[in-house]
Order: sequence, then C-alpha cells, then structure tokens
Amino acid sequence: MEANAVTRVVLVRHGQTTWNDGARFQGHLDSPLTETGIQQAEALGRRLVLEEISVIYSSDLGRAMQTAEIIAGQTKHRVISDARLREQCLGIFEGLSKDEIPKRYPEEWKRYHSRDPEYVVPGGESPRGRFELGLACLEEMAVRHRGENIVVVTHGGLVQGMFRHVTGIPFREARRFSIQNAAYNVFLHHEDGWSVQTWGDVSQIAGTGVTFGGASERMRGHTS
Repeated sequence: MEANAVTRVVLVRHGQTTWNDGARFQGHLDSPLTETGIQQAEALGRRLVLEEISVIYSSDLGRAMQTAEIIAGQTKHRVISDARLREQCLGIFEGLSKDEIPKRYPEEWKRYHSRDPEYVVPGGESPRGRFELGLACLEEMAVRHRGENIVVVTHGGLVQGMFRHVTGIPFREARRFSIQNAAYNVFLHHEDGWSVQTWGDVSQIAGTGVTFGGASERMRGHTS
C-alpha cells in the first residue's frame, strides 16, 4: 500500500431510537431502535453492500451496535466495538426529556446551552474531551486501514464534531447543519489531515417510505 493512499471512512450516526423520537437525552444510557431506525439501518446496509468494505467498527453502546449489526447482516462483516466511539456522557441529564431538564437543573441547562466545549455536566464529561477520544480513535483506524474503505457507526456528537473539525466550524458556534440518523457521511483521511467527501446523503431511502429527522433533529445542540 502506498504511503500516501487515502483512507475512506463512512461515518454513520445510529438509526433513530425510541428516546430520539421522544426528545429524551441518552448519552451513555440507551434505548432501542424504533421501527423507523431499523428501516434506516437496513436501507444503509443495502447501499453499503454495493461497496468494497474492509471492516465495520461501532461504538459499544446498544443503539450503535444494533445499527452496525443490521448493516453487517447484509455486508457479512464482523462488527468490532470501541468505547472511544461513544456519545458524550451527559450525567444528570441522561434519561430526561428536553422539557424536564430545564425545570430540574436550570443552571446546568443554561451552562450546557452556552456551548462551552469544556463544560462538564455534573456526572458527565465535556464535549471537547469526548470528541478528542473519538478523533484519536478514527485517526488510529484510518492509519491501520490505510487506503481502504471502512464503516464506523457512532453517535451524533462525534459525527457533528468531525464535520466541525474538518470544516473549521468552532464548537461554540450554533449548529446550522442537520445530523440525520443513519445518513451516509464520508470523510477522507490523507497524510496531511481530513477532508469531507459526502455529507448527509440519505438517497438510499428514496422511494422506500423510510423517513429521517424527527424530534432529535429539533433538539438544539443535542444529537445523541
């Protein structure tokens, strides 16, 4: 393999979950995929069958693993889990809805929505700290699979973090782009860094009746 070969990373947010649909914060807690989420994963799996995939990696959280296993059921790969691909731990917010949190924890909610990348929700971790774990993991994988095409199933936090990192959008800037469940996002890893090849492509669901977006997309700054 040539030293300057490019690694192609298909970076996927898990399919829609029951807590996504109910606008409830997950973090390191979990909820299963909805029927829509399962269909989203199946549609993406059918698309990826047409590509030459070397390996499928996934966050070890259940919603990501469920998505990855559905994809792998079609591509016939073994899923390799890595905890560094997890969503940001949201501590006291986890399991609560976006309506419940500001009532129970008004000061913490205000701090959270300041978009300070160093802010740690009590019992949780900072956005920057979690992103740096995920970025190091992706770079390690990109080097390990130099010149190959790999799939990584993760969460909205890392997916949006990569988009910000590569395009130069600061953590503190309000998000003005969508992060769809099970969309087809492609990042290229070169010797001198990353670039974005494809963002938010959901063409695999055309004509299938499967939908994207939902309550989780309307939650300002929240993507788990």
